[in-house]
Amino acid sequence: MIRKLATLVFACAAFTSVSATADQLDTVIQRGTLNCGVVLDFPPMGYFDENNEPAGFDVDYCNDLGEVLGVDVNVLNLTWGDRIPSLISGKTDVVIGSTSDTLERAKTVGFTYPYFVFKFQVISHEDKNIDSFEDLKDLKVGAALGTTYETEYLAYADKQGWGRDNYTSFKSENDAFLGLYQGKVDAIISTNTNIATKLRSKEFADFVAGPYVPNYDDVVGIIAKRDETAWINYLNLFLIHQIRDGNMNKAYNKHFGVDAPADLIQSLRDNK
Repeated sequence: MIRKLATLVFACAAFTSVSATADQLDTVIQRGTLNCGVVLDFPPMGYFDENNEPAGFDVDYCNDLGEVLGVDVNVLNLTWGDRIPSLISGKTDVVIGSTSDTLERAKTVGFTYPYFVFKFQVISHEDKNIDSFEDLKDLKVGAALGTTYETEYLAYADKQGWGRDNYTSFKSENDAFLGLYQGKVDAIISTNTNIATKLRSKEFADFVAGPYVPNYDDVVGIIAKRDETAWINYLNLFLIHQIRDGNMNKAYNKHFGVDAPADLIQSLRDNK
């Protein structure tokens, strides 16, 4: 009887030990599905294709990650504001959502090494004649809520003493571009990649890309729960292999039509 009890106690202790040491990497592999969050109104990083299926650079990274893990991939459509709450609530295992690696965000979630670098840029109707950032002073300007380019624009406007009466915060990236198209604002701030994609569409044929936000490169990383160190280490190694194995260049060529610029690759290596 004593021997049976000892065996039971040992088994319980062993189970408890395994459970205590299991992390997000184990959870994903054991579940067989990766829940990967992406912002799908941010082409070409994330969007719905002609078959209404998730597509884009970030979606390809989700699928590449699922492949090396040997699991299925469930891509979840997020707004900018959903990204961090989705991790905290456990809705997503990881967010590959072009998230700027700010020190403020890093107080809440864990960041990997950078996997892309953007420029923040102005887009407006061609009759606005915006040649410099200073030309925005008396115009109605907007951006998507919760984005780093919203933060950077407002910081610049505050520093210049422009006030915020002419500023509009849109719920999503699509809402911001719709507001611009409908004339609710004179200009919006977005990334150079998203603007380049919009300018190829018929709806924005009369719009032009304007100046960049001064002195700012938007370095973005994958995010995961802050305390999942082993998971974040795995994601970092995944990003190294994405460059080393050519998958990063393959995805860039697929969605931007050219090879990834050498300075972008070098920047990602330098920013580790």
